Amino acid sequence: MIRNLLLAALAIVFAGPTARAQATAAGASVNDSLFAEAAAVSGVAEVTLSEIGLQRASDPELNKFSKQMIDEHTKLNQDLTSLCAQKRIALPRTVDARVQFCAQSLKGAPGEDFDRCYAKAQLMAHMEAVASFEAEAERGQDADMKALAAKALPRIKDHLRMIKPIAMKYDKE
Repeated sequence: MIRNLLLAALAIVFAGPTARAQATAAGASVNDSLFAEAAAVSGVAEVTLSEIGLQRASDPELNKFSKQMIDEHTKLNQDLTSLCAQKRIALPRTVDARVQFCAQSLKGAPGEDFDRCYAKAQLMAHMEAVASFEAEAERGQDADMKALAAKALPRIKDHLRMIKPIAMKYDKE
């Protein structure tokens, strides 16, 4: 029961932005500043959740994944921050309420429920990130922002490919 409620809460947390990204996909161009803000929140969230994963995951694959996400998303966050400073785009420095709720939910998840919920949260977060970075790479207006998104996209897709089988194995249990 608790596991089902936690999974439902995590789905709600991550479904909203994905739906917005898909709705935007039909449009002609995307707003570079909005992408930057969304990518910044997503990047900080990724590091925050991965730090929890590194501390709490019992699955060795999730521990390895968490460490890699901390390293790679920290670097991407730095690249985005640097570019946005040049462009005079103010970025949020903290996670939003959705991510705070997700982190709080994960911290309270017992044992293997943590691994299952964390893997699902990572899967959803990377699905959302791929959609956002694809939209910017394809339809962004600023050449530098588009280039950053295009450069980061293959790694984010790799992250999605890495987490998908880990998350799916918990569906079989």
